[in-house]
Formats: sequence, C-alpha cells, structure tokens
Amino acid sequence: MEPKLLKNLEYQIIIVIVLIAALSILTISSATHATAPGGSFHYTKMQFIWFLLGLLMMAAVLMMDYHTIAMLSNAIYIVNLVMLLVVLFMGKTTMGAQRWIPIGPFSFQPSEFSKLAVIITLAKYLDKKKTINSLKDLILVFVHVGTPMLLIMKQPDLGTSLVLLAIMFGMIFVAGTNPRLLLGTIAAGVASLPVLWQFLHDYQEMRILIFLNPNLDPLGYGYHVIQSKIAIGSGRFLGKGLFQGTQNQLDFIPEQQTDFIFAVLGEELGFIGGMFLLILFFTLIYRTIRIAFRSRDVLGTYMATGVASMWAFQVLVNVGMTMGLMPVTGIPLPFMSYGGSSLLMNMMAVGLVLNIGMRRQKILF
Repeated sequence: MEPKLLKNLEYQIIIVIVLIAALSILTISSATHATAPGGSFHYTKMQFIWFLLGLLMMAAVLMMDYHTIAMLSNAIYIVNLVMLLVVLFMGKTTMGAQRWIPIGPFSFQPSEFSKLAVIITLAKYLDKKKTINSLKDLILVFVHVGTPMLLIMKQPDLGTSLVLLAIMFGMIFVAGTNPRLLLGTIAAGVASLPVLWQFLHDYQEMRILIFLNPNLDPLGYGYHVIQSKIAIGSGRFLGKGLFQGTQNQLDFIPEQQTDFIFAVLGEELGFIGGMFLLILFFTLIYRTIRIAFRSRDVLGTYMATGVASMWAFQVLVNVGMTMGLMPVTGIPLPFMSYGGSSLLMNMMAVGLVLNIGMRRQKILF
C-alpha cells in the first residue's frame, strides 16, 4: 500500500467501530450470564475472536483498491448464488430456518455475506449502466438483486431480504433514478401487499399482527416484544447497572445476545447507554455518507451508499423492533449482536468504506 494513502484514512470510523465492539462484548457477557456462578465466557471469547478476525479481513479489503474488487464483481455474484444454493441443499436447520453451512464446530451464514456481495456487484452494474431512466432499466436492477433475494427468502429469511431491498433503493436513489419510477415502484409494492401476504409463512403473518397488537398473543408471539419493552422501560435514565438487569439475568428476554441485545443494553445502561450507542451508529453512518459524496468516482459513491443504507436500515429495524416500533424480523444489530458471519461481513464493509475514503484523491508523483 502506498504510504501516502494513509493520510486519508478515516481513523474516526475505526475508533467508533472499536467502541461499539467493546460495548458489544460487555453486553454479550451480561446477556449470556458470563459472570454468574457457573457462567461461561464462551460467547464473549468467541465475539472477541470474531472481532480480531474481522480486523484482519478489514485490513485485507483495505489494501486492495476498490476498483480491483469491482472488477471481480461477476465472480463475486456467481459465488454468492452458488453459496445460497448450497444452503438450500446442504444447510443446517436451526429454529425452523435453513440458513447455515456447518464448517467443523462453526456455522457459516452465506446470506450475511450476500449483503456485501450485492453492494459490490450492483455498484459495478450501476457504474456501467450510468442511468436508470426506463422501466426496463429498473426491472434489470430488480432481477440483479431479486435473484439472491429469492434464494434467501426460500431459507426462509425475510429480514435479510428486506435489507437487500433497502440497499438497492439507497443505491438507485443516489444513482439518479427517475423519481417517477421510484414512486411508481413504491406504489406498486404497497398495492401488491395483499397478494404478498398470501406467500408469507404463518409465523411471519403473526409477527406483523403482533406488531399491530402485541397483546394478541402475550405468552407466544408477542412475548418477545412485551418483555423487551419492559426491560428498556425499567432501565430508565441511568439503567440498573451492567450485569444487574433483572429481565436479562432472569432470562425473560428471549434471544438476548442476538436479536434483542439492545433491550439488554437499555435495561442495564439505561437511556444514557442507548443514546451513546445510537450516537456511535449515527457517527458511523454520517462518516460513511460523507465518504460516499467525497469519492473520486461514482463507483465509490455507489459502494459507500450501499453500505450506509445497509447499516441505517438494520439499526432502524433492530432498535425499532425491541421497542415495538417495528415488526420482529430477526435482523441483527450491526457490530453488537453475537454472530461471526454478521460481524465479519460488517468488518469487511468497514474496510470497503475506508478503502474508498482513502483513495478519494489521485496520488501525484
């Protein structure tokens, strides 16, 4: 790597990521009762190991020019589809979903890496296409994103599919797509909701109904949201203290180290802790958007926009669902929720963003 490039490195993003990761490790320790009598630091250690591996992968992405990465977009797209197909035929089923490929003692979730694959390949496609001004152009974009999206929905994983849609809309909006096309697409999507409802699984239908009325099934599908809201509300302004949250420590919060980790944070660190985390996310997303618009070319702008759209949507939906403001979708909170695939993918996304920001100027000799 050319040493002059390091002068443009966004160290603020690295600091934010380290702070979020540290908060994640502390919260996971509490969520998994690591300090309780007979407790285990297994999840805490694994999250720390994933973070260290993520730093290495971030550095690897950082060292390769993002234009070189874009040149591999066809191969990335094909490998992405192959891995998603492998999941359907050889994947491990957990909690009714077939999303993981077992690799020894670990499990690999290809749908997480599909997010980054779609960002890179769609950015390259938009860069070549230049403009999206006709219905035909928009349909081709939908086919590009829709193919991996349908394979992911087959697992089933509605949450990740929605993330891909958010990435797509963010990128084509910045690409200058005709506003009438965008509004027409959104209107068509809203009009087709009654038809799409017929294709939802029973548990997906219940999640939407519970979002409208959690008390419809308080001991079943509504239990997650009700307990999460109790936990966050009981944390008040300063929280009950780390490792002291009763809802968390007594296991009233389901999936507290993954989907509902924000509820643990809200109960134990209160409004102050929750706001601190949201400020960190805001800083990360703001800096990413800033890099997008300072990029030396539209390819970098599209890639950084895709990453920002991914993070913004996931934070909005995950935090929203813990407070009953969004339906429960199983979307993890970036860098916070426990999970190797999610953390590694997000660290690679950080590397891509830093890559674009670092190369925003041509090196003159």
